[in-house]
Amino acid sequence: MKSFKVNFHAEDQVEQMTVQKLDEADFERVTEGGTRHLFELDTNIGFFVFFDGADSEGNISYLVLQYEEDNEDPTACYGFELKDFYEFTALYLNDLEFNEETSEEEEAYGPVHHLAHLMYHIVEEGRKMEE
Repeated sequence: MKSFKVNFHAEDQVEQMTVQKLDEADFERVTEGGTRHLFELDTNIGFFVFFDGADSEGNISYLVLQYEEDNEDPTACYGFELKDFYEFTALYLNDLEFNEETSEEEEAYGPVHHLAHLMYHIVEEGRKMEE
């Protein structure tokens, strides 16, 4: 499991984040006790599945799988601290309420757009780590 730091724009209003990039063996280990699918996000940079998983000892990990285009296998798996994962979940849930308040004709920058923007930064930093 490799870790990297992600710095966001000041206007993103998100502190620096430490992200783990898991390989297949890491993924198997941290999800050995089972997973719980929470929500999905479809963006122009990929399809993301947000979930948590437990290892064999019951330790919980907060994870996101990234899929690109029509690939059935994930491109990457990222692990997050609970506080950061909570921020993602809050943005997703806030978007449900935000969409009820705006008409479909309005293309306002909402919480889910912000979540997609944050994921873009995470994916870009994760790719730099591989270089």
